[in-house]
Amino acid sequence: MSRAAIRYAKAILLKANENNTEAVVFGDMQSVYKTIEASRELQVVLQSPVITATDKKNALLKIFSDQSEATHSLINILVDNKRTTLLSKVAQSYIDIYNEQNGVKAATVVSAVPLTPALEEKVLAKVKELSGSDKVTLKSEVDPAIIGGFVLRIDDIQYNASVSHQLANLKTEFSKSI
Repeated sequence: MSRAAIRYAKAILLKANENNTEAVVFGDMQSVYKTIEASRELQVVLQSPVITATDKKNALLKIFSDQSEATHSLINILVDNKRTTLLSKVAQSYIDIYNEQNGVKAATVVSAVPLTPALEEKVLAKVKELSGSDKVTLKSEVDPAIIGGFVLRIDDIQYNASVSHQLANLKTEFSKSI
């Protein structure tokens, strides 16, 4: 994460704490992050030097019109400071800082195919067991390169139950015995 994004995130969290709206802004930041990450076109607009700051501001305020005043203020500040490319990173930083402040453990699971709701429940239970925390968020990613199984990361702990990892271990064992 960039230091600038973290500074903006801390500033918006401080302002949200003063107004007792940190949970509302947390929801906003989740929405902002997901929207930007899901839209290649929006990413291009935010990074484009050809599109004017006014057009970027108008587009962002229209896209995120349902968000809180704090989020609109953040958008205005980023546009005024010519830092619109940081919006997604600021949102992610805010989410991370908010979760850390509230004792929420963030876990990432990487699987070869999208998780079914039943499997997601099992993974969530495993995360709670490994982290010792009842407050857990789960981010799911798909990577066909792992062939099957999953890789689970919680903070600095990694649990690798992927087929590609097991195949690599077999290859290592065979090469040792030859």
